[in-house]
Amino acid sequence: MSIKKICKIILYSTLAKIFLGIALIILSFGTVNFVLSELLNLTSLNKDITKLITGICSSAVSLLSYWFLYRIYEKRKITELSKDGFVKYVPLGIGLGALLQSLTVFVIHLFNGYTIEKINPVFFLIPPLTMALSSAVFEEILFRGIFFRIVEDRLGSYASIIISSSVFGAMHLGNPNSSLAGIALVVQAGLLLAASYIFSRNLWFPIAIHFSWNYTQSAIFGANVSGHELSKTLINSEIKGPAWITGGEFGPEGSLQSTFFCLIASVILLVLSHRKGKIKKFLNRTKDTQGEGFLT
Repeated sequence: MSIKKICKIILYSTLAKIFLGIALIILSFGTVNFVLSELLNLTSLNKDITKLITGICSSAVSLLSYWFLYRIYEKRKITELSKDGFVKYVPLGIGLGALLQSLTVFVIHLFNGYTIEKINPVFFLIPPLTMALSSAVFEEILFRGIFFRIVEDRLGSYASIIISSSVFGAMHLGNPNSSLAGIALVVQAGLLLAASYIFSRNLWFPIAIHFSWNYTQSAIFGANVSGHELSKTLINSEIKGPAWITGGEFGPEGSLQSTFFCLIASVILLVLSHRKGKIKKFLNRTKDTQGEGFLT
């Protein structure tokens, strides 16, 4: 086998597609975020507005980078970022994310653990947009658009769910006050968001769920997100009670009921996906335009 053939096999291998994609998205997102932040800090714009602009632009560039890379690399239409999918799944995802988070907080309220202390002005809803939007777009491109999708093409849907969910949960164990709450994220984020991608075969659905989940939790209900401190929120709230109900310092997403609600939603999506024939089989060996197999 010639050197040229070997290089081509390596370049178009599954692992190369994952690593090159992740590297490009991190580079593009980080570069735009840094450069734009520095430029906008020289203006008289409000800091919250500059952060929001930076977040929107960084997210947009990440989406475009993903689209261009895999449009050329895999020689296909990027259907997972289709306009029809945006119109159909963004409202559905926002609604589902808000519903699941609201149910979680409602259970805390039933145990007398959630108290509204103050309602802030509506413009307090703007600062949390930056974190919710940029993290949703960035993480969903990496985990669902690149890692999950490419592994699924070779190992099937269920194997990819297990692998990607485990990696996602493990990475969040490093978050402040995570303790074992990161394990809950394996179900809530890893399983639910993977199931939403399989069901829709579109990135807009998991992006919208991820965004709505974080935004509703922090901006609306005034609760911590994955252990991080809050910015401005619509509601100043006091959350108290046992950690298995409140999630403790990690936030409501570390609670038992949050995991339960997300598990139910995940199972429903997977059942519907199975009925519609959207589940890919284990050890799928369908050849692509350049190579075959997990390593080649």
